[in-house]
Amino acid sequence: MAEGPGHQGVPEEEQPAATSAVPLPRAADAAAVHRVARRRKREKVQRTERVDVRYSVDEKAEILTEARALNIAAAHYVGAIVMAHIHGELIFPGQRTPLDDYIDELTALRQQVAKIGHNVNQIAKKFNSGGDPHPGDTAGLAQAERTLTAAATAVRHIAAAANEALTQRAT
Repeated sequence: MAEGPGHQGVPEEEQPAATSAVPLPRAADAAAVHRVARRRKREKVQRTERVDVRYSVDEKAEILTEARALNIAAAHYVGAIVMAHIHGELIFPGQRTPLDDYIDELTALRQQVAKIGHNVNQIAKKFNSGGDPHPGDTAGLAQAERTLTAAATAVRHIAAAANEALTQRAT
């Protein structure tokens, strides 16, 4: 069996503390930002309009570092990012997208179909509760079984579609 973090035989309290790793930027993300920044066209005349923004010392340092890494001016970097967001080419973490709405709709649909299955299951339970069967009970049970099977299949397909959408959102 594979050992967990730490050294073999070292009690848990003596194991080295896990470092809080800062997630590394993905190469694709950096490339996308560079493409967006390079996409901003030069104007024939110098831009004269300004928008003043205040940043903390740390935020400014991060902006300058990224701009230098892309070999562009910080103002160009900030302007390109803002314009990309305005034109729908850049989505911020936590921002809702149409894909998020789609996932929510699928989740709600799955819950509704599951409730149908639950209701049909209750009907089948009533049919099977004992006593003398009525002439339509056998046909009703057969239909309940077909409906339960269809509802379960629908729930699985809806869940698969939601999982696929989640995978698409994560990439």
